[in-house]
Amino acid sequence: MTMNGIHTNDEGQTGLKIIIVGAGIGGLSAAISLRKQGHDVVVFESSRFATELGAAIHVPPNAHGLLKRMGITPSQSGANPCNRVTTYAPNGRKLVSADTIAAGKIWQHEWVLGHRVKVHNALKETALKLGTQLNLANAVSEVNPEDGTVTLSDGSTHQADVVVGADGVHSVTRNTVVPGHPKPFSSGKSAFRFLIPKQAVLDDPQTRPYAEADGELAMVIGEDRRLVMYPTSDNTLLNFVCIHPENETSSASSGDWNNEATKDMLLTVYKNFHEDFLAILKKADEKSLKIWRLMDMAVLPSWARGRLALLGDAAHPFLPHQGQGAAVAMEDAAALGTVLERDLGRNEVQDRLLLYQDIRKSRADTLQEYTRTAGRDDAVGKVDMQKYMAFNFGHDEFDNAAQRLREWRWARQPTSYWRMPVAFGPMPGPRQTHGGESRDGTKSTFVTASIKIKTSRTVLQNLFPPGSKQWRFKSPGTVAYCSFSQTTLDGMEWLGGSGYNHLGLYIHGVEYVKADGSVTSGVYMPILFESLTDPIVSGREELGMPKLYSAIDVGRSANSYTITASWRGRTWGHFEWNDLQEDDISNVAGKMTGDDADNGILVQRYIPSVGRELKGQAEAEYTVFDDFGGAVPTPKPERTWSTKNARFLIDAGSWKTLPTLHHIITRLAEIPVYEVVVAKVVSGTGVPDVSEAVRI
Repeated sequence: MTMNGIHTNDEGQTGLKIIIVGAGIGGLSAAISLRKQGHDVVVFESSRFATELGAAIHVPPNAHGLLKRMGITPSQSGANPCNRVTTYAPNGRKLVSADTIAAGKIWQHEWVLGHRVKVHNALKETALKLGTQLNLANAVSEVNPEDGTVTLSDGSTHQADVVVGADGVHSVTRNTVVPGHPKPFSSGKSAFRFLIPKQAVLDDPQTRPYAEADGELAMVIGEDRRLVMYPTSDNTLLNFVCIHPENETSSASSGDWNNEATKDMLLTVYKNFHEDFLAILKKADEKSLKIWRLMDMAVLPSWARGRLALLGDAAHPFLPHQGQGAAVAMEDAAALGTVLERDLGRNEVQDRLLLYQDIRKSRADTLQEYTRTAGRDDAVGKVDMQKYMAFNFGHDEFDNAAQRLREWRWARQPTSYWRMPVAFGPMPGPRQTHGGESRDGTKSTFVTASIKIKTSRTVLQNLFPPGSKQWRFKSPGTVAYCSFSQTTLDGMEWLGGSGYNHLGLYIHGVEYVKADGSVTSGVYMPILFESLTDPIVSGREELGMPKLYSAIDVGRSANSYTITASWRGRTWGHFEWNDLQEDDISNVAGKMTGDDADNGILVQRYIPSVGRELKGQAEAEYTVFDDFGGAVPTPKPERTWSTKNARFLIDAGSWKTLPTLHHIITRLAEIPVYEVVVAKVVSGTGVPDVSEAVRI
């Protein structure tokens, strides 16, 4: 539910209170992501947004998709596709020209070139529409990461559950996360930045060829300096970034974006470039010509401390050589918004911020290093730019962070059961919820109908696992006992309150002798048929139970009980209990094996190896024991009936009528009936989850 636009949980508590320091592209992206999760977001920005930087911005595929998720379509703000990349030598010779339209079809989202102010404004408008509180001209002077207290330059304090440091390359919050960390330093390069109307270049016959193609990014790469030109604002403006040795313009440049420069400085730096390029540079409007020193910084050992986490340039200042600085800040914001999910408790914040760091740091550090490498003077021809582009563009941080959050949750459920398909995480089932918690089977119901017979020991022992010498009967006699027992389960929490039927053969009085000579006694179950896929898969994979599918239909009247087992309409088993009489419940345990004296079930687990050459070989084969003494919950019989008038008929059919079961039903049909010892029906509550089954 929401209250005044702010999310509240079922207890009426609002979402997390989050303070973001800085309202640049990273900070506003974070505000949007966090508001979409229902959190209360306040942004403090030191500036008044009075003089935004008039420059273009790369919106590569990895950022384009994130903007769309935020509800922002860059093309609606004039961003145009990057259709071609052309490289020139300083003498004017064209080195290479690559069509990026065809190559870009492998990316889900386009690589577009936008106007920085328009992208920033779109983010600001979206954040405000979502209910973000934006406070301008409010500089943050100090942050206490342990309690989330933020102190402004006017001395006022504000407290939050989370503080996000998105305050750029000269971050105040960074030193709080890593006290004493070296400050950003000059990379040795500075850059001019300015815009020229495209029409001005088209109107000059000398410069026209460099602007005729829409969406063309052109680079002139010199020995120690570069000129980068690309269009924006629906191909009406040309953006220039002119990177050069810092010492040639050090008097004018700093680490800030908006240092004014002169056209004479620009033309002097590029005086040895071809006259065509100089003719373009002469068209720069000196009033909009800016210069800034390109800053770098040593990799931070940590981005998070207590309730404070860094984002964007505060965590990883980017050089401009690959146009990924803003994109990576948006990725940070997407990851942060994903891990600080809706309904998150305040006590979970610090763990989630460390998870955010773990998700983002490796990629950001790698991208940062790629950018440094791509900007080296000797990088041309020595850097695999296709590799870099694939790493940069081929990433969706929203989906990546969502998966990392899932895996983080799974890792914190060490007792969870896993079974195929593992790609989707631990499986909910009879022994656990989707969150790994144990199921409650106390209110589930059971009805067990069993027929126990005296029969041939030698026939039954032929159903022991073939080749094993470790199985035997307790009694040396030639008679033995087994039960056909069918149970109907209902009210199963893990099946949404419904149930299913199972029918098994249980061979009583069996012993398994381990290699050390110790003995485990129990009832041996060579086969269990079930009427629903989910418990079959769960029982086979989690417990090693020998389960197969069969339709099992139950009919019941006042004093009779019938069971019909079939496969795709072909009946193979019919069981009847007639003249049932209700008995005293006091001495009935309600075990599903047909004999209250049984202490547990023995089964043989077998997992085949994969591969034609390994046919008939086991990947794993061992014995499993389910000890009834540890059953949770303990079954509670409530009523019981018995009869001396019970019978069953098993018809094995043929391979054609029972193509997957014939070999099994044939063996069941061979079991002789010397005597029906007991036939009964027991109903009650409490269905064990069989989680006590162990390998022996």
